[in-house]
Amino acid sequence: MCFAGAKSRGGLILCTDSFTVSDIILLMNVLTLRYNLNCSIHRTGPRGRNQYRMYISVKSMDKLIEIVKPHMVPSMLYKLGL
Repeated sequence: MCFAGAKSRGGLILCTDSFTVSDIILLMNVLTLRYNLNCSIHRTGPRGRNQYRMYISVKSMDKLIEIVKPHMVPSMLYKLGL
């Protein structure tokens, strides 16, 4: 699974626009239960388009960086604010 994402308000937005809501909720549950990350879901785009993005809270960023940094290409670390 591959996503685009960007730092936003100190947290991280995952561009899950093409995922179903149930897929996003499943991913959020894994990240919450397995890694104790604080996640939420946000509706995006024009009304009626049923697109959603997942937001990882600023409170969870240190833990997220610790988990993903070893697996990221150095040129993409800016997405985590590094």
